[in-house]
Amino acid sequence: MNLHISNLSFAVREADLRDLFVRYGPVTAIHLVLDGSTGHSRGFGFVEMAREHAMNAIRGLHGKIVEGKAMIVAEARSRSAY
Repeated sequence: MNLHISNLSFAVREADLRDLFVRYGPVTAIHLVLDGSTGHSRGFGFVEMAREHAMNAIRGLHGKIVEGKAMIVAEARSRSAY
């Protein structure tokens, strides 16, 4: 299951997300979206993990304060939904 993670502090890195999500189960992939010209975080990203673990991660991490911001964790919508 692919999770959309938003409202991230610009200080959060992929390793930070892995540390948070691995507590809920194995993480298949992490992609922190970066600004193409500056290389800085754009404040959102994606985490992929098995559905059961992903649902637990949503319940456990949605609204969690990380680097001063309340992280939003939800199931990612398909690109065609945008």
